[in-house]
Amino acid sequence: PEEVAGVNDRAELAEAARRMRARLTARWMARGVTFEDPARTYLDVDVRLGRDVEVGAGAHILGRTRVAAGVRIGAGAHLRDCEIGKDAIVEPYSVLEGAKVGPGARVGPFARLRPGTVLGPETRVGNFVETKKVRLGAGAKASHLTYLGDATIGPGCNVGAGTITCNYDGREKHQTVLEADVFVGSNTALVAPVKIGRGALIGAGSVIVKDVPKDALAVARARQRNVEGWARRFAPHRKKGGS
Repeated sequence: PEEVAGVNDRAELAEAARRMRARLTARWMARGVTFEDPARTYLDVDVRLGRDVEVGAGAHILGRTRVAAGVRIGAGAHLRDCEIGKDAIVEPYSVLEGAKVGPGARVGPFARLRPGTVLGPETRVGNFVETKKVRLGAGAKASHLTYLGDATIGPGCNVGAGTITCNYDGREKHQTVLEADVFVGSNTALVAPVKIGRGALIGAGSVIVKDVPKDALAVARARQRNVEGWARRFAPHRKKGGS
């Protein structure tokens, strides 16, 4: 009867969609895919899933997404038109669109990979990291609270929390290039176009506007100055040793 059921209103449309999802998840379970809650998993017909893939409740896997064997996709994750490599992990509530994730890479939770993102093998893109038109080389990491746009991040790089590639000048987009094994300290702004040489280290809190040579230390921030006793003079009513 389901084959000839009519769709005359939104309720019947929702029921037809539910039946189709149930058919799709049943087909993939027969091929070795595990769904935490099949009734709350959303698949498109063009999706392809490898053996031993695990999918959390509430995940959306849409478009022409391809998921290789052994991948884990967390609850509430949203993937559209992506390629996910073998044994990669997409943590809960991450949003990926038009992205390629390499074998053994780890994404999220709460990460956003926009179109043009390519993650190499064993890379790490952590919580509240957003990427757009970015390539991360093998083993590169951006673990927290970072925006990477129009950039090439070499193998072995570590991008500290709060780092931003300032890729847009109000009229055009510009490229940021980090060669291999660069270490970027937390809260750094990389003002594109800019190139950081192999093995260089960027001090935390820096605003980098010029290229950095290989193996160099770049620090671009005001020198700290301590004025002894100033706070007490500013607030003389404050009691000694307390508030």
